[in-house]
Amino acid sequence: MRTSFDSFTLRDAWRIGVTLVQRCIDEKLPVTIGIWLGEQRIFHCANEGTSADNDAWIERKANSVRRFECSSIEAHKKFGDLGLDFYTWFGVSPADYALAGGAVPIFVRGSLVGVIAVSGLESSEDHELACWALAQ
Repeated sequence: MRTSFDSFTLRDAWRIGVTLVQRCIDEKLPVTIGIWLGEQRIFHCANEGTSADNDAWIERKANSVRRFECSSIEAHKKFGDLGLDFYTWFGVSPADYALAGGAVPIFVRGSLVGVIAVSGLESSEDHELACWALAQ
């Protein structure tokens, strides 16, 4: 997903985050949500059925988005065939990066300014949920 906005503010992040949380509550989706502007996490919610592992997953997925400037599922499609060699090739740790769906970039006028990340469902479902949130 490569949508670019004219601006993206803390208020926008809050509105998107709250809308996403409400959907997850309504649908009983066990997900953790994170939204960042730059390196600052400006929204976080852990719903019922999640754990600290989901916090780690959203961090790792968000790092992949920042590094490759594409969604984490796109990074998986581009580099997933490298397998464990991905980490060696790019000199990164599996403790810090994840090639799994669920994190999407936030672009303002073509520049990466933030990330929305979701963890708790299957990779493709996490991706769909993050894309839906950004479209709101």
